[in-house]
Amino acid sequence: MQQPPLELRVISAREVRELLPFGACVDAVEQAMRSVSAGKVLMPLRQSMPLPSGDGRLAWMPGYLGDPECFGIKLLSLFPGNPRVGLSSHVGLYVLYESAHGRPVAIMEASALTAIRTAAASVVATRALARADSRTLAIIGTGEEARSHIDAFQAVRPFERLIVWGRNTDAARELAEYALAAGCVRVDIVSSIAAAAAEADVICTVTGSPTALLFGRDIRGGTHLCLVGASIPGSREVDDDLVALSRYFVDYRGSALAQAGELLDAIKAGRVTEAHVLGEIGDVLSGTVPGRLAGDDVTVYKSLGVAAQDLVSALVVYRNALERGLGTAAEL
Repeated sequence: MQQPPLELRVISAREVRELLPFGACVDAVEQAMRSVSAGKVLMPLRQSMPLPSGDGRLAWMPGYLGDPECFGIKLLSLFPGNPRVGLSSHVGLYVLYESAHGRPVAIMEASALTAIRTAAASVVATRALARADSRTLAIIGTGEEARSHIDAFQAVRPFERLIVWGRNTDAARELAEYALAAGCVRVDIVSSIAAAAAEADVICTVTGSPTALLFGRDIRGGTHLCLVGASIPGSREVDDDLVALSRYFVDYRGSALAQAGELLDAIKAGRVTEAHVLGEIGDVLSGTVPGRLAGDDVTVYKSLGVAAQDLVSALVVYRNALERGLGTAAEL
């Protein structure tokens, strides 16, 4: 019997931002991370290949989720130099499939999806691991993820004060202005990362640094950190001392032991073992692994980004697009 034509919904970056509010994304990502740690997902490790010219790479992240049942794949080109010309370093598409017959139902812009779900995951981890009385957030870095993190925290878990640091003073000033426009009550720019760490209760590192720029000697007891920027074995944002002194949690153990640069370097240096990974954030959320034990614990959430986060976020976008009649319908 001939099947009716498939309607594929094509969703732009602007529409992704409109259809994926941070509150809904945080809720979806939190449930997804519980599912990850409960073994209800299939997530092959992120793969990539270098391109012959320049420092670009092509990457892909497939995934399957059992509840709600769906699957999809993110296809990205990674060009670290793009921000210098006003483009995202992560450019690509997300393809979402329905589970009954395996037909693609949506294609959406992936850099906006990635920026929102990554910041949402940091909010989830911060609510689970930071001290309840945390009042000051520091953002280390000034790129797309810095802005996305500001928006996410402001929408779901506002802080009384935001501290901003960036290598480029003009970019730091622009980020501070962005934060004020987003509703942050007090925003301060600091000249060093150590100065930010001296006053922050929560620190989010969202840089492209290949080497450590935040050190254990600078961290106060009780600080929570979301390490977001380094996502390949050859890069890191913090030193071995910080890794070793922390209660260290990850989004997905398999990817962390293969791709978390600062963890792998600390293991290689003999400072920690694989057992230093106390659990996945989904374990903490479900109560099977304790998170913060004391007020002066230093907790770390290592964010590599996993396929389940993309998948549930894409599902929110698609459902909202259908409900609101957004996206462009294309017939396959």
